[in-house]
Amino acid sequence: MFDAFTKVVAQADSRGTMLSDGEIDALSAMVADANKRLDSVNRITGNASAIVANAARGLFAEQPQLIAPGGNAYTSRRMAACLRDMEIILRYVTYATFAGDASVLNDRCLNGLRETYVALGVPGGSVAAGVAKMKEAALAIVNDRANITPGDCSALTSEIASYFDLAAAAVA
Repeated sequence: MFDAFTKVVAQADSRGTMLSDGEIDALSAMVADANKRLDSVNRITGNASAIVANAARGLFAEQPQLIAPGGNAYTSRRMAACLRDMEIILRYVTYATFAGDASVLNDRCLNGLRETYVALGVPGGSVAAGVAKMKEAALAIVNDRANITPGDCSALTSEIASYFDLAAAAVA
């Protein structure tokens, strides 16, 4: 996994060129927005338990068959596995947000996850719905202006949303 800086330098090195003005500008913008990025990661991390619990609660309210006898989240062991998986996906979304790069999310979390769920009989659509609920909650926390570095966070919010969308698409 490369962070955004290493990735840009490695690409320029493989081309045998200096960093372009556009690459330098993009990295400069990332540095300028670093405090907003860190604030966002800290807020999501600090609220991770609530994000996961509320997303699961909402998912099970919409899809009660999941927690009914015979459902994929029926029994405390299966429920715990479901919550664990949601927490892992959320954690890797924060890693990607921190790094400014989705490769850690793809390589360490999503790669092969759909196949695993298919083999276990886990309904991917339900997992994707849970990820969408976590996205909604996380973005609400990130967009709350209290205790966040001032400035426009729309690009960062869009980036964070894209990581959740990537995770949802990977399991659906």
